[in-house]
Amino acid sequence: MMARRSGTQPSPAPCGAGHRDLSRLLRLMAPQRRWMLAGGAVALLALLANVGLLAVSGWFIAAMALAGAAGAVFDYFTPAALIRGLAIARTGGRYVERLATHEATFRILARLRVWLYLAIEPLAPARLDLLRSADLLSRMQADIDTLNQVYLRLLLPAGVAALASLGMLAGLALFSPALALLVGAWLALAGLAVPWWAWRRGSEPSAAAVLQRNQLRVDVADALAGALELRVYGAEAQALRRVDQSSAELLAHQRRLSNLAGLSGAAVGLCANLAVWSALALLLPAVARGRMPPAQLPMLALFALGAFEAVAPLPLAFQMLGEMLAAARRVFELADTPAAVPEPEAAAGLPRNAALEIRGLRMRYAEDRPWVLDGLDLDLAAGARLALVGASGAGKSSLLQVLTRLREYQQGSVRIGGRELRELRGDEARSLFSVVGQDDYLFHGTVLDNLLLARPEATPAQVRAACRAAQLHEFIESLPEGYLSPLGEGGTLLSGGQARRLGIARALLKDAPVLLLDEPADALDAHTERDLYEALAEAMRGRSVLLISHRLGALAALVDEVAVLERGRIAWRGPVARWSEAARDAG
Repeated sequence: MMARRSGTQPSPAPCGAGHRDLSRLLRLMAPQRRWMLAGGAVALLALLANVGLLAVSGWFIAAMALAGAAGAVFDYFTPAALIRGLAIARTGGRYVERLATHEATFRILARLRVWLYLAIEPLAPARLDLLRSADLLSRMQADIDTLNQVYLRLLLPAGVAALASLGMLAGLALFSPALALLVGAWLALAGLAVPWWAWRRGSEPSAAAVLQRNQLRVDVADALAGALELRVYGAEAQALRRVDQSSAELLAHQRRLSNLAGLSGAAVGLCANLAVWSALALLLPAVARGRMPPAQLPMLALFALGAFEAVAPLPLAFQMLGEMLAAARRVFELADTPAAVPEPEAAAGLPRNAALEIRGLRMRYAEDRPWVLDGLDLDLAAGARLALVGASGAGKSSLLQVLTRLREYQQGSVRIGGRELRELRGDEARSLFSVVGQDDYLFHGTVLDNLLLARPEATPAQVRAACRAAQLHEFIESLPEGYLSPLGEGGTLLSGGQARRLGIARALLKDAPVLLLDEPADALDAHTERDLYEALAEAMRGRSVLLISHRLGALAALVDEVAVLERGRIAWRGPVARWSEAARDAG
């Protein structure tokens, strides 16, 4: 039940792999480039307005003080209007920036989530069975959320910093080329060297934090899912120690990242202050000699200080790059998992009928595993009704997964209406079957929502007819809200028998030519089972039926023949009357 913990954390992906993952992520984001560029443009304008406001305000205050001391006339209307304009541009720009950048972020998030779901949906169940549910959820939610930060935390500040720095240095050069070179050197140190150092020091703990965060989720999910067993066997303390250990390891990584963020932020602040002192040391002699107006000194010093606002987010952004690349690697590894059942290149179209012909079918779950179906031969004519009986592990449910293209078969032939099953796309093959599985999942919605999954365009009369056939209509009508009553997560508000009948009603509503029933009578009492089979016998007129069960029970109401499955092969087949006689003799 508990996840095995490896002794060491995997190392971050190689640099080349990180570049490929980042490039691929950018291609996925490309459809939202207009919003991304719009957000960047507004962020750039807001930043420049803020720096300009700081510089002009410094000049304005100094110029007013100098004019007052000298008793000179000073036109304060023009700079005051400029200050008001820059203040409005800064405030409005930051508001519009939030709107544009968050719109871009949410659009990217939606695209990534849909893209990942479409990529992994064909992997179920064969490939996804190998993943822990908590790990799968972590990749789809937490890792996608981390990738969502690539634009907002990395691309946006890096692009704005590059353009703003060039623009501000060009503006400084108009007043003093030497000052522009000096401030540019400090900007390069704060905007290039410090982020590079933060990336080098932070890539490993960032990547490790992603993996450890996932491990913590797995451990917590295990402890919650197995809470009853842990309590029964007195193993709660062991589970809690595992969770505490995962939490402590995650906190250790986060502590390293927090310390690094503090150091890199302090380094940028130090560069900004040194740039101001360097600017003052360079400009004071020019002011003293009269080569520069005194009021320009505070303006240029504050301009140099404000320029570092452009590069201030970069160290943290590049520190998080390791986390982003680790999340990207986990997401792309999942998305690139090859499907267990390959799809044909082109849709072949549905066959003329649903007659089933199986010859020499062999299937196993892995190359090193035994054959689950080993030379199976089986025919099911259109409109025929067959019960497939066998002990657990005989291969009954595996055959259903092969027919519905959820598992691939390695040898033999499966033909439907004379057409090989491999020629049909998965959705085409599944459209031929209505399936009632052993554990049909019920979603956290209303009764009607769960029924319409099988046939969204169904009319109310068709829905009620399917529920009557499944002996469920009266129960649904007795609920407080009828067909609009919520079921709870996993259908927890229904009993086992009621949930099974709802799954049967959903399969009947689909109205496919072949009905596959996998242990439909489980969790039903004898009276309900008899009523259910009688109703199904009437509802399945003209439809092929393959009913799988480990016991016959009241199967005589549904089927014409019985086949016995042993070790992946048909051991016996005959009319249901002969099977009943053999069963009585054995009894």
